[in-house]
Amino acid sequence: LLAGLAPRGEPGRLLHDTEIANVGLYGFGVKSFTLSMIEAALAATGGRLPASLIGEIMTLGRAMLTHPVDPFPGVQETLEALKPAHKLLVVTRGDLVDQERKLAASGLLPFFDEIEIVSDKTEAVYERIFSRHGNGPDRAMMVGNSMRADVLPALAAGAWAVHVPSEHVWSLDLADDPTGSARFRRLPRVAEVLPLVAAIG
Repeated sequence: LLAGLAPRGEPGRLLHDTEIANVGLYGFGVKSFTLSMIEAALAATGGRLPASLIGEIMTLGRAMLTHPVDPFPGVQETLEALKPAHKLLVVTRGDLVDQERKLAASGLLPFFDEIEIVSDKTEAVYERIFSRHGNGPDRAMMVGNSMRADVLPALAAGAWAVHVPSEHVWSLDLADDPTGSARFRRLPRVAEVLPLVAAIG
């Protein structure tokens, strides 16, 4: 969108820095991302961003908000297998309306006993959720694709944490692997959670 209006590569760098600066104010999600796109585009063009391009950015944001939701392969089958013997929760962060829409569109809501939409995923948040909905963190397992948001704080809270890598991970969610924890696993597919849960007992 900014070809010819800003130096090549500059808008992407500014967008990354703007998102990180804004997450404390706007939180996570598409609306926050859209506002950050506009702010970064204004900065990249020295405030000379045409109104038509602001309109195009808004259109991109709306398209992301209405994009179809396709669960990763094996997710539904894994939830079906776990549900009879385990309490299943969704812990997600971001805008309430957007997260509720995505969960409904995923077709997975019937598998979950509880939904927790939080402003951020932290050790304290996991401790509170696992204690309120179960027998505490030591009897809980978090499965996700974000090392920073899904794995590290859940481990710090005392839960099991499973990292299922994905190519679709925001740079802010990247972090080094935890060291020295017997409760951390990396699995290539969600379906491999089943034998892990069975082995843990």
